[in-house]
Amino acid sequence: MKYLLVLFTFAFAISTHSQQKIYASDLLKDIKEGKDITISNAIIEGVLDMTYMNEALPKLPKRKKGWWNKGGSNTIEKEITSKISFIDCTFNDDVLAYIPDEDSGYTFIANFENNVIIKNSVFKGKAMFKYSDFIENSNFSGTKFLGNSTFKYAKFQKDISFQSVQFKKPATFKYAEFNRFVSFANSIFKETATYKYTKFKKGVSFNNVKFEEDLNIKYTKVNGDFNIKNMKVNYEIDSKYTKINGLSFNKYILKN
Repeated sequence: MKYLLVLFTFAFAISTHSQQKIYASDLLKDIKEGKDITISNAIIEGVLDMTYMNEALPKLPKRKKGWWNKGGSNTIEKEITSKISFIDCTFNDDVLAYIPDEDSGYTFIANFENNVIIKNSVFKGKAMFKYSDFIENSNFSGTKFLGNSTFKYAKFQKDISFQSVQFKKPATFKYAEFNRFVSFANSIFKETATYKYTKFKKGVSFNNVKFEEDLNIKYTKVNGDFNIKNMKVNYEIDSKYTKINGLSFNKYILKN
């Protein structure tokens, strides 16, 4: 019995320390070269800034008075061509595809031209994907967002899943667009979830989702399946001007 206990303890110790450590700086070099990223069971150390802001800033003109009147743009977009896959990974620092730089006045954004898979992983810091365009399939299922996160204005062109995701802090998908069916089934939102002005063009599932505070779906538009079976909202639902297949939220619920 003692032998089995020692063996179990040794095996557990190995399993909890078996994650390899990978530095964000190395990943950024590969992404810049267009190499595909396939990482599993790893700890990512350092800020993963996929906007490459620090490289872009020295090459940009300083903004002057009257910039906007002359048709200037303050948005700098970086196109990521690599396939991105992180499975069972932990990001110890921020993951940034959106940075509003107050000093320069520029906003830096990363778009993803290929598949983005971040499954069963943990974001300990910020996860910023505001304005990002996901051209191909993307999958965040089983992932935990422990820090601030945003997918505001993000566009998902193809298949996408947020199934069994956990958001510890307020989560916003305000103005996001989903061109295909998306599932948030079995997800948990610890604080307010915002889907204001969000467009679900081919349906959405909130089956068995727990919103432990408020749910804001004001001005949201849904075409297609709207699955809210076993959905729980602890506080308030703001559904003003929401349209579910042309019906108001309340009328849709009564009809179905």
